[in-house]
Amino acid sequence: MAARTRRLGRPPRRAGGSGGRRKARPENSPPADPGYCGGRRGFARAGPLVAMAATRSVMRAVRVFEFGGPEVLKLQSDVLVPAPKENQVLIKVHACGVNPVETYIRSGTYARKPALPYTPGSDVAGVIEGVGEHVTAFKKGDRVFTLETLSGGYAEYAVAAANRVFPLPDKLDFRQGAAIGVPYFTAYRALFQKGCAKAGESVLVHGASGGVGLAACQIARACGLKVLGTAGTEEGMNVILRNGAHQAFNHRDPNYTEKIKACTGPGGVDIIIEMLSNVNLDADLQLLSRAGRVMVVGCRGRIEINPRDTMSKESSIIGVSLFLATEEERRECATAVLDGIEAGWLKPVVGLEYPLEKVAKAHEDIICSSGARGKMVLLL
Repeated sequence: MAARTRRLGRPPRRAGGSGGRRKARPENSPPADPGYCGGRRGFARAGPLVAMAATRSVMRAVRVFEFGGPEVLKLQSDVLVPAPKENQVLIKVHACGVNPVETYIRSGTYARKPALPYTPGSDVAGVIEGVGEHVTAFKKGDRVFTLETLSGGYAEYAVAAANRVFPLPDKLDFRQGAAIGVPYFTAYRALFQKGCAKAGESVLVHGASGGVGLAACQIARACGLKVLGTAGTEEGMNVILRNGAHQAFNHRDPNYTEKIKACTGPGGVDIIIEMLSNVNLDADLQLLSRAGRVMVVGCRGRIEINPRDTMSKESSIIGVSLFLATEEERRECATAVLDGIEAGWLKPVVGLEYPLEKVAKAHEDIICSSGARGKMVLLL
């Protein structure tokens, strides 16, 4: 299967609208202004609507007024429902995925800092409640999932650019819909847009039982790669094997890297999808094949490596950021994901579920709990 074109179903379905950027404006307290749109975008006047059933009433939403630990996540019940502007849609949120990057942003340690206050959350699944001008691909009542939102997904309603919204097939429920966006787009980008994976190559997915890891296993298997995965529990290893991995290894086993070497032989592994590079990167370089690639998807600190380890095999360490994808690259990801859903091999695995009231606990668990199994979601 070609690295750049992976058509596993019908031609790509494209969301309508081009979306528009608005300048963020800082806020100091929950506003009462009727033009408030919620989230990191701050104040903006609502534009005319083509279809809009919800009134400008209030909703429950998680708000962050200062950077810090999980305790800064404040659930409020008096946040104004945002209104979609041109090329935007309003979604009644049924579920929202929780991603590790959202904890980094909340803590204030991430490179991208939203204007305060803001509502976290990008991967929502729900039903279209209203659309702004020039949106023709969606109508009220459509089931959808998103890649990102403008107003924040930890809320009962969210506004998103129409070109970041995709149809959610009936075969998937809302929990599964909330497990698609960031995990599957990131996994595809790491494997093919940055890693240039080819059928017949081998890939090692570290932390393969989590959201991005399972997505990478499913995509790589469907595209003809030999898939190896690591997890921290027996249950996690079984989940990996059920979702595309040919072999699974327990990374808590002191000898697990030797077992991987025995599996791959002297040639090594072609691609490593790395979720915890500050722990594994040095060992990864020993596992690579000649011209092998480590795709850095996750990192929680610093690590010291010997650059000679890259010279001896002409290997590469490549960072992966979905935020930097071009519009064309996002469309490519969307085509592969939608084709995978239709073909039946893309099956999002939902892990721990939390009500919106337990959002702080969710942020604690996604970082501190070991042995992740699937995508963590908030239910509304």
